[in-house]
Amino acid sequence: MDSQLGLIEQSFNNRYTLWVHEALDELPDSFTITDPSISGHPIVFASRGFLKMSGFSRAEIIGRNGRMFQGPRTNRRTIMEIREAIREERPIEVNLLNYKKDGTPFWMLFKMSLVFGKEDGRATHFVAVQVPIVSRKHMRNSGMSYSEDGGGSRLREIVFGSCRREVCSDSLLDLDRVLALDSDDTGLEIEDSCEASDLEKRKAATAIDNILSVLTHYSQLTGRLVCGKRCSLPGMGFISSSLYISLGRIKQSFVLIDPHLPDMPMVYASDAFLKLTGYDRNEVVGQNCRFLNGVDTDTTVLYQIKESIRTEQACTEG
Repeated sequence: MDSQLGLIEQSFNNRYTLWVHEALDELPDSFTITDPSISGHPIVFASRGFLKMSGFSRAEIIGRNGRMFQGPRTNRRTIMEIREAIREERPIEVNLLNYKKDGTPFWMLFKMSLVFGKEDGRATHFVAVQVPIVSRKHMRNSGMSYSEDGGGSRLREIVFGSCRREVCSDSLLDLDRVLALDSDDTGLEIEDSCEASDLEKRKAATAIDNILSVLTHYSQLTGRLVCGKRCSLPGMGFISSSLYISLGRIKQSFVLIDPHLPDMPMVYASDAFLKLTGYDRNEVVGQNCRFLNGVDTDTTVLYQIKESIRTEQACTEG
């Protein structure tokens, strides 16, 4: 776990200045940032707004995958849509039911965007904004106006700032009891789906823009620029984020080398390899394996490895 926390720290420090955490913390929005290049595609940053909304502490979230917020009523089809968007490296916006730390379900608008490295076009991070979907009923009780096309009589329940539980499909509660409970802040949620308003969608889009603006600014100070859209076409040796995620499930120490690139550089290094060698990922990727050699490296073994590469034959050496 310590090695993964080190990779998580590098995830930001290698790309942005140290001030980026403070700048992101000043944003009022609820969001998380994940790194597909680390095994398990973990959360590497969680905003104060998200911590307040979910009830988790930052220490409980960093290093974990977003699936920790799912529960029995989370729509599996929606989760598959999100996974497919990650695999295809494209933005997505869906209505999603997740769970707080205390087990309370809540509806939110989930909007995900990508951060790309400007120099190589690789997806470096995924930004996920979560906007609580507030019911019309709650807005009326709060004296706020609500306007949205269609579905005027459809019940939407509050999903933020109160503890609500969904009625399971096989519940035997009668309607009167449900409505009575619904009038209290500890009532039961009776909707199987919930739609975000145009206002909530605009709020999510603005949050994404603000986050990307911060990341872009603090990447300029390090010279490792990022952008919200793929600024350059990935070249040879490019590994997609979906492949990164799949490779991250392999716990062995290994590297991938692209023989089609000049000097046959490493294009991927596993977490176990980084732990074994003590190098950061950015110190390894793009280098030829020879930089790992030293004065005591057996030249006979090196020759055998070169021959196996030349002849495209497998080679196993101790």
